[in-house]
Amino acid sequence: MNYVHGDLRDQLAFVGFDVVQAGLVAGSGGNLSARIPDEDAIWVTGSGSWLGRLSRTTFAAVRVSDGSPAVVGSVPPPAIEPTSELALHLALYRARPDVNAVIHLHPQTALLLDALGEHIRIVTTDHAFYLRRVSTVPFRLPGSTELASLTAAMAADGTDCLVLSQHGCVVMGDTIELAHKRARNLEEAAEITYRALSAGRLENLRDCPEAFLDRLHGSRAVSV
Repeated sequence: MNYVHGDLRDQLAFVGFDVVQAGLVAGSGGNLSARIPDEDAIWVTGSGSWLGRLSRTTFAAVRVSDGSPAVVGSVPPPAIEPTSELALHLALYRARPDVNAVIHLHPQTALLLDALGEHIRIVTTDHAFYLRRVSTVPFRLPGSTELASLTAAMAADGTDCLVLSQHGCVVMGDTIELAHKRARNLEEAAEITYRALSAGRLENLRDCPEAFLDRLHGSRAVSV
């Protein structure tokens, strides 16, 4: 997959296929979007879309400023009802001008830890680099403006990875590829945390070394 030159919808379709194959979601358990360059608009998955079966015809174009349908290019896109989580995507783009991709999924391990009252540990250097920190958004009804507003407020400080309690997760990035990597790393970190919990060794699970975290805070140039 060429994340640089490929159509944004093709890139998002690849993400959808990958996260389904990786077991992060089942069926239509999530939604994806990307900001369209030089437009006040995003491509966002249509309502009820199966993430493993996305194509260019399964995305709606929506204006970020007011949530109305957008026309991109000379040919209007198919008339598709956007995801019921449209408000969440729009609120995040409005709160974070640096964000160009939003991935919302329902990953099982991250949600299981949330239901158990456990937070996801940042264990490896990859987790530290891609996730930095993981915040938990208190439960609000899916699709509600309350959920959208609260999540955007919690992401406004630069947090890119959030668990939506009893619901799912949302990750962001300045590119689709980066958001994709964050989604995969978030569930991996959750899986490692749960394995330690199952083994009765969670209190012995070491976080990523402070020295590496200090380097990350000082520079984004660290390569992992």
